[in-house]
Amino acid sequence: MKVRLAPVLLAAALTLTGCSLESSNDTPAGTVKVVVGYQSKTINTVTAGTLLKAQGYLEKRLQQLTDQGGAKYQVEWQDYDTGAPITAQMVAEKIDIGSMGDYPLLINGSRTQANERAKTALVSVTGYNPKGALNMVVVPPDSTASTINDLAGQQVSASVGSAGHGTLVQALTRAGIDAGKGVEVLNQQPQIGATALESHQVQALSQFVAWPGLLVFQNKAKLLYDGAELGVPTFHGVVARRAYTAEHPEVLQAFLAAQLDATAFQRDKPFDAAKVVADGSGLPQEVVYLYNGPGGTSFDTTLKPGLVDALKGDVPYLKSIGDFAELNVDGFVDSAPLRKAFAANGGDYDKAMASTVNPSLVSGKDPICGRAVTDSARAGEVWIDGADRPQPAADAGCLLRTVQAAKAQGKVIRAAYVPDAELGTRWFADKASWVRDGDAFLPFTTPAAAQRYRQGHPSAVNVSYDQAVTEVRP
Repeated sequence: MKVRLAPVLLAAALTLTGCSLESSNDTPAGTVKVVVGYQSKTINTVTAGTLLKAQGYLEKRLQQLTDQGGAKYQVEWQDYDTGAPITAQMVAEKIDIGSMGDYPLLINGSRTQANERAKTALVSVTGYNPKGALNMVVVPPDSTASTINDLAGQQVSASVGSAGHGTLVQALTRAGIDAGKGVEVLNQQPQIGATALESHQVQALSQFVAWPGLLVFQNKAKLLYDGAELGVPTFHGVVARRAYTAEHPEVLQAFLAAQLDATAFQRDKPFDAAKVVADGSGLPQEVVYLYNGPGGTSFDTTLKPGLVDALKGDVPYLKSIGDFAELNVDGFVDSAPLRKAFAANGGDYDKAMASTVNPSLVSGKDPICGRAVTDSARAGEVWIDGADRPQPAADAGCLLRTVQAAKAQGKVIRAAYVPDAELGTRWFADKASWVRDGDAFLPFTTPAAAQRYRQGHPSAVNVSYDQAVTEVRP
């Protein structure tokens, strides 16, 4: 691939980019230290990062061990922008447990396996999307590009080795564009790429959550490509250094138990969790809730066979970006510690692993249409300013009616969330591409998706969001 700047994993200058260290290097005698690398703005790792940290679940679990007569423990949290510097620190044996996306996980396993002290295992999942909707490609608001094919010959910002970069490679390949020569990839950290996109130094940006949603929410970009078009699961997970966890197995058990605590909180109180994550990451709560609200990310810790198979399918990507050692994925994945944590906390690992239903779905009664939400694949939510939490909308039409009624009363809509009619991706209703087909209004994440629908439905026409809100029948 034609790439500007040195690859992330090979550039020593980038190993600490975006890092904030929150404790000293001094560890009191008799104290066991655990260093956790996380990404505060990668909000689908929150159950092993931002949310976990903010709620103090790990510290509480470790304190329980101390209270039972065990050692004292010290947790050091290190915050990074991408998974690459976490891997670099694990190779250097300076991070013990880390969370990152699927492509970075592969690189982590490949890079660390040569050193027994650095060698890692994939021990849990944080969140996943069965179709790949956690990664997206965005373009400037004034861009004329309407499909991924329009990026041929253009400059695209991506963090090489990231989940967003992996999606870009797959999307270009499927479009018949040589991923190695068809575009020029500028290897940039997400926030640098966002600035480059805003200043038109690049024509597109391919990144992982929450960057695409953030830029679109801020009206600094529009969505060009939804990763769900690939139909390939994408996920984020947790890796742990085998040498460290062999010496301190109780720490890994405490971490996984704490992750289960955070996952339960995320599932049971997604709106409250979004506020915690927003406060901890600096992201708008509206953006966090887009991805982590009901119908968004599936927060499930289990190492599902489908996700492991998807990881195996991603292995060729390693060779496409550099000279990486072959990785035996089956040997890299270790579910035994998580199974033990499930058992110790009264859970059924096999039952949870077998489930492929999103644990958090829109539910309740739609107050505008006056009926219960029965089809979660069509249901959305409307967050009216001043309300305690978003209210359910049974379908896209009911959502439009809710917005219409709220505006008629002079109320402000903080955000409205609706699933894409084709792919199911949860998206901002006011940023979606809307189509009217008879009396029905259908939302799509991208213009390309709306075009695919119109091709099979000649009577369907494009309408703006404001048109849809105005024209929907009360």
